[in-house]
Amino acid sequence: MVTTVDRGRWTCAPDGDASREPVTAMRARELGRTPVVVGDRVGLVGDLSGKPDTLARIVRVEERTTVLRRTADDTDPVERLVVANAELLVIVTAVADPVPRTGFVDRCLVAAYAGGLSPLLCLTKADLADPAPFAASYAELELPVITTRRDEPERVTELANALAGRVSALVGHSGVGKSTLVNTLVPDADRRVGQVSGVGKGRHTTVAALALPLPAELGGWVVDTPGVRSFGLAHVTTNDVIAAFDDLATAIDDCPRGCGHLGPPADPECALDTLVEQGQLRAGRLAALRRVLVALRPV
Repeated sequence: MVTTVDRGRWTCAPDGDASREPVTAMRARELGRTPVVVGDRVGLVGDLSGKPDTLARIVRVEERTTVLRRTADDTDPVERLVVANAELLVIVTAVADPVPRTGFVDRCLVAAYAGGLSPLLCLTKADLADPAPFAASYAELELPVITTRRDEPERVTELANALAGRVSALVGHSGVGKSTLVNTLVPDADRRVGQVSGVGKGRHTTVAALALPLPAELGGWVVDTPGVRSFGLAHVTTNDVIAAFDDLATAIDDCPRGCGHLGPPADPECALDTLVEQGQLRAGRLAALRRVLVALRPV
């Protein structure tokens, strides 16, 4: 498993086991420009000892189960892979200082649904404001919500249990407390960042994703993605999002071609409205989903 990437060098955890010596590798020539990102499962040859100044080669990238990707903005056709094979996308948002923004959360949800990740909303700083009103915006989407408080650090245990045994990616704006969560979840996070600072003879900065192992009693990995502060969604269609919902994916087959699923007046013949009329879909659930889909409309 690739745990960090820096200047043409990849740090890999053999068999995804954090207890083993990490291996530094380069990409084999035959892979060409095949992207290799944090979370990728790769095949290595060469020196796999992990000793200083040794170098293996990545000769194969396994098929990805999920992909978190973004574009620079909503008009950029070039997709940027952020994390591969993560099961969970943890969207970290403060309920105050800074104030929460539904727009950012909505874009993260779209990226999660389109990439096959399960989203989880983590509301921090609940000691400063009531998280319930903001969380209520997503209740109809059945989005799991975990809250934390700065005066009750034990609350992070609930989040740790949700991440146990899984590969999870954390995203969030600066100042929302994401770094505090990472340092609490992974007590030696600062030391581990220092260990990879020499990879590629560069240094780990806040623009690179980094996979950190959770404590052994929990298992799993947390991928910190400090460089992802917003998501360009040029690569996503409304159908990509709807397809993530088992109860809705089939229904849109009856929508007219080009339907954006936003309802009247933009999409007066959307089949999702028919589901509501027939009592097969809650109106509130459709409204919540459509609010998220608005993130895909051209600005």
